[in-house]
Amino acid sequence: MILEIIKSVIFGIVEGITEWLPISSTGHLILLEQFLKFKEVSPEFWDMFQVVIQLGAILAVVLLYFKQIWPFTKNKEKAIKKEGILSILDKDIMILWGKILVACVPAAIIGILFDDVFEALFYNPFCIAIALIVFGIAFIVIENWNKGRKAKKETSEQITYKDAIIIGLFQLLAAIFPGTSRSGATIIGALLIGLSRPNAANFTFYLAIPTMFGASLLKLVKFGFAFTSVEIAVLLVGMVVSFLVSVVVIKLLLNYIRKHDFKVFGYYRIALGILVLAYFFLSHT
Repeated sequence: MILEIIKSVIFGIVEGITEWLPISSTGHLILLEQFLKFKEVSPEFWDMFQVVIQLGAILAVVLLYFKQIWPFTKNKEKAIKKEGILSILDKDIMILWGKILVACVPAAIIGILFDDVFEALFYNPFCIAIALIVFGIAFIVIENWNKGRKAKKETSEQITYKDAIIIGLFQLLAAIFPGTSRSGATIIGALLIGLSRPNAANFTFYLAIPTMFGASLLKLVKFGFAFTSVEIAVLLVGMVVSFLVSVVVIKLLLNYIRKHDFKVFGYYRIALGILVLAYFFLSHT
């Protein structure tokens, strides 16, 4: 069991780093599992684990952005109305949540209907490698195109519902193709429609909350909550580690993108994708 816990710590570290950097957490977890397999858990548990471990990372967002997303207020000037139940709801934050939920709709509908189909077709090293390379190139191309352009939208208030739908459609790509990166896809979409890098990153973090809570709940329901003691320990440790690492990584990423673009992640994705293709081509010849 100790060895399984150590493996869970490693998976938690990888999840905490890759969930927020636009390099695909799911892709990295699937690739890591090729070399670091759990021995005392079921295949069904692993299928659930690689999604639900992200809950720890999501809780880091809730902690760091609590003031920006907590919808209740005592300030009557900020409330939707000064009397009644709406007097405790912050108008601006409720509008933000409306945009977040609208952006979640495409991935939620398609994910619920076709999750098993996508998993059977695309959750393999070859598809992950291709997605890493394609979106790595996309980051470089878009950042080159974006160079010198002034961002049109610096704050979340400037994001429209139309923008939210467009960003949600980009998130759908990540729901279909592992290796795409949910944060990577949404950031690319946000940059294309004129959001600044910090604004794109922040909205991506907000969007992760309902998206990953929903995906985790779906996986838990499918799994059936039938855990062994080892599986419970592995899952909890992975979530705690991913939470702690995520807190640090989110702060570092926000500081980084204030002065730098995303091209370095594009180069990393391309290099990793090529290495994955080479490894699995050589290992199967």
